[in-house]
Amino acid sequence: MRSLHFLYRSASAAALAFALGTHGAAAEPQHGIAMYGDPALPPDFVSLPYANPDAPKGGRTVSGEVGGFDSLNPHIPKGSVPWQLRFLAYESLMGRNWDEPFSLYGLLAESIETGPDRDWVEFTLRAEARFSDGSPVTIEDVMWSYETLGTIGHPRYRGAWTKIAAMEQTGPRSIRFTFNEEDRELALLIGLRPILKKAQWEGKDFTASGLDVIPITTAPYVIDDFEPGRFVSLKRNPDYWGKNVPFMRGQANLDEIRMEFYGDGTAMFEAFKAGELNLSRETNAEKWETQYDFPAVDSGDVVKSVIPHERPSGMTGFVMNTRRDAFADWRVRDAMLHAFNFDYINETMTGSKQPRITSYFSNSVLGMEDGPATGRVRDLLEPFAGTLLPGALDGYALPEGDGTERNRGNLRKAMALMREAGYSVENGVMTGPDGRPFSFEVVLQQGSSENEAIIDLFTQSLERMGIAPKITTIDSAQYTERTNTYDFDMTYFRRGLSLSPGNEQKLYWGCDGVDTPGSRNLMGMCSPAAEAMIDQLLNSESREDFIAATRALDRVLTTGRYVIPIYQWNISRIAHASELKYPETLPIYGDWIGWQPDVWWWEEE
Repeated sequence: MRSLHFLYRSASAAALAFALGTHGAAAEPQHGIAMYGDPALPPDFVSLPYANPDAPKGGRTVSGEVGGFDSLNPHIPKGSVPWQLRFLAYESLMGRNWDEPFSLYGLLAESIETGPDRDWVEFTLRAEARFSDGSPVTIEDVMWSYETLGTIGHPRYRGAWTKIAAMEQTGPRSIRFTFNEEDRELALLIGLRPILKKAQWEGKDFTASGLDVIPITTAPYVIDDFEPGRFVSLKRNPDYWGKNVPFMRGQANLDEIRMEFYGDGTAMFEAFKAGELNLSRETNAEKWETQYDFPAVDSGDVVKSVIPHERPSGMTGFVMNTRRDAFADWRVRDAMLHAFNFDYINETMTGSKQPRITSYFSNSVLGMEDGPATGRVRDLLEPFAGTLLPGALDGYALPEGDGTERNRGNLRKAMALMREAGYSVENGVMTGPDGRPFSFEVVLQQGSSENEAIIDLFTQSLERMGIAPKITTIDSAQYTERTNTYDFDMTYFRRGLSLSPGNEQKLYWGCDGVDTPGSRNLMGMCSPAAEAMIDQLLNSESREDFIAATRALDRVLTTGRYVIPIYQWNISRIAHASELKYPETLPIYGDWIGWQPDVWWWEEE
């Protein structure tokens, strides 16, 4: 990685430079920023539109997780971490309003300003910002956090870091980032990095930390107690510095947020029925209708809430690792899509009550449209026609089965695709050109009973083709290690996607992730067309161009045949204690990060 030059200047030097005009025309500090246009909330907003500024404080939420953990540091690739810690235990300079596609408002920073072309961004820290130990948040903490995360932290932080030409202190509480390439989203992304306390990590190896360091952060919750692999308890800090910041009014209302860990989903559901947990998200529509009839529901002590949303479906299913010979050929991947009997599996698992994911951005305005690509979408894709797979330009839809268990039509198509890829059936076994049986390993995390059931049904179809996959179920630590190093042929895959996709798309689908351990590019794809569409959406100056670029990207991803999609969740189903309340006004993202448990509260009947 190329070296980066960072400028550390005193406040007086920065003031002199500004007076001499070295920063160019003065920009106006703002209370917020939007990806396109102006942020929806005015400078004097009281709270986020989906938060209740008068919510009472108290109570607790206890939720369950399948698996375990062996680390409390969510900012490095090493270890298995409770995923909630990344969002509940840390704060950033700005905070996201989930009732807008992509807008940020001041959190640790009281203001933000950018250049006309967003080639730089400057933040001014709030004077009152404090860590949980009472020490002030300084520009030194901010700079150390950005450099540490960008150089030795988790790969998700490194992409934006390489686009920073300079990081400089411009005042006692101000910091400026200057970018080395055009990317309008960077001004927003830079505002969302977690801020860590530099002094806590002096003399410690940040990259090797696990359970040995309890983080000191600025967040309203601190880690109060934990037992490795069993539970983590976060307690609300009564001296939290930001309780009166508009962005935080009506948030962090619960006294405790506790996560309990279980060996499998069945044990976790039984714990909820027994009252050990007071919150349960249900992803299976059939189970929601038939198994949530226990006494606490009948008495009203547990409430069943359905939460709608307007965000994309994202992609959930089983990803094929193209780094492996088994799935390097798109025709083999296409054969797997045809062999996967979705209609029968959906009927078996959900009673056909959940619609299938049809593309990565389905269920939203950003999703690819039926039929051939037209207009601006076609214009963007045509320069890459030679590298696109069938269907990207002319139209594509996932295979549809006949609803029967045997799915004969699609299996015939799957067999034809395997023959085109050079395979044949010999003595009942699918065999490659090298004379070796075709097989692959499906790696699943222990406790994922629903995924195991789906794969069992899939395996029945594959056996009719002479294919016998190996199914490996391992604990969460082993699973994290193997997926981080791409040591699998096929595994469960889920990517939530927003209404404002941006730089994270390169982490999900970019060529840099093919060989970089720990990236989110599990399929190992490297597509010039996808890279170009991501660049286009990052630099779109109109909503129309942005939508066209995203729809074009959706076509590249979907026709790449990298993932076998299952059903989507266009609503959320949450069963919870009747004392747990949430505002009537819902954000457009619905049940998403930043909504539950953030704006929920406890209220006795």
